[in-house]
Order: sequence, then structure tokens, then C-alpha cells
Amino acid sequence: MTAPQPVLDVRGLIMDFGGLRALDNINIQVNSGEIVALIGPNGAGKTTFFNCITGLYEPTMGDMIIHTPGKAPVRLNRLKPNVVTENGLARTFQNIRLFQKMTVLENVMVARHCRTKSGIAGAIFRGRKTRREEQEMVEHSYRLLEKVGLDSYVNELAQELPYGAQRRLEIARALATEPILLLLDEPAAGMNPKETHELDQLITRIKEEEGVSILLIEHDMKLVMSISDRIYVLDYGQMIAQGTPREVSENRNVIKAYLGEAFDA
Repeated sequence: MTAPQPVLDVRGLIMDFGGLRALDNINIQVNSGEIVALIGPNGAGKTTFFNCITGLYEPTMGDMIIHTPGKAPVRLNRLKPNVVTENGLARTFQNIRLFQKMTVLENVMVARHCRTKSGIAGAIFRGRKTRREEQEMVEHSYRLLEKVGLDSYVNELAQELPYGAQRRLEIARALATEPILLLLDEPAAGMNPKETHELDQLITRIKEEEGVSILLIEHDMKLVMSISDRIYVLDYGQMIAQGTPREVSENRNVIKAYLGEAFDA
């Protein structure tokens, strides 16, 4: 049996804010083709972890390695967020961060720029190569909107979309960067049950059709348990459990800290 191939390997991650230790010796691995969830109470350190691996925070200690197939591993420590994205990590945010005054298509095209080759000269003189690349960008962005079910909104402003559609637009924008690992920060927050069910299907489809590994932070336990291959549990910056959905749901430390005595997987 072939051993799992890691996409993200985080070892001994520590994040201090002054005298507060937000993350304490965290080890997390995401393998190729996996959906992995990171759960825990509010303030457990989940978003801090995302901010470390995407270059928004510089961790106090630890190693963060991204493994791109066919390339040498890249250490993410001290890389700027745009360089992290170029190396295959893309994320959405807990608070929606769309370009509200841009159209739905333009939001995706902006993200796509990190994979284009035309420089300043190309933008100014707009030669044949630049025009062809721009057309390819439009077509690729539109295909992503079709994938997330937003092609009918293509020319509408992002701010005019329903809330659930804005969430899906954030996912399409992240996919435009061609990630090998997609980071979703509470993607179901604020969604109704129907929207959450559609999100469940979308995330699974992205993994299967795009070959993208997924690491998500989420409080909706029904969603987490239904789509995750493995789950990590944080509490006050410390890892208290990890395993399959069943193993985590039956862990007494997890039940006490987060899920509640009445939790039923």
C-alpha cells in the first residue's frame, strides 16, 4: 500500500503574542486528496494557524512545508502572502473579503493574475500574446463560475449577490489561483441548511474534480463529520485530539471541550 503523500506538513508550530501563547507546538499534516477539518471552540487558535501558514503572521517557532508534486518542498516561513499563493495555497476568510464594486467575473479574474505571464509592457502595448492570455483568463474564470453555480451572475456586482453566493464566489476566486491546497475559514458561517448542503456537495466536488486537497475551519459539525477524512481539534492553542470523524466524536476530551455531552455523530 502506497504511503500518503503530504501536501502540507506543519511541525512544532508556536505562535506567541507578547506573553500569550496562541499556538503551542502544533503538528498538522494534510495529504494529497484529503479533506481535513480543524475544529475547536472560539479562540482556540484556528484562524491564527491559517494566518501563520498563509504568511499573514510570522510564527515564533516551527516549520511549515508545502509539497508540490514534481517540485522540491518549499518552506513557507517568512514568505509573503502572495508568494505563499504562488506556491499553491489559497484561502477564503471568515469575514467575506470580495471586491464588492467589481463584477462577479472581475473578482475571479483578479485572482487569476497570479498565474499570468504578461508584464507591464504587455499590459501597455497589448500584443497578440497578451490579448490571447486575457481571453484565456476570461474563459477560465467563467468555467470556475459555472463550477460553483454562479455563471448566471457573471456581470452582476459582487455586493448584489445573496450571502451564500458570495461565499461561493470567494471559493471560485481562491480556485482561480490553481491551488494544490484550499484553505476554507468557516465557509458555512451564516448559511441556511439548504446553502450548507449545497456547500457540502461543492467542497466534495472540488476535491474529486480538481484534485485539490482541502483544509477547513468549521463550526457546523454535521458538515465537518460528513465530508472530512480526518479532523484535528484545538483547545486554547493546544492539540487535544486528531483522527477520523468517528474517533474524534468519541474522544472524551473533545466532548468535554467542544462537542458537548449530548453530541451525536
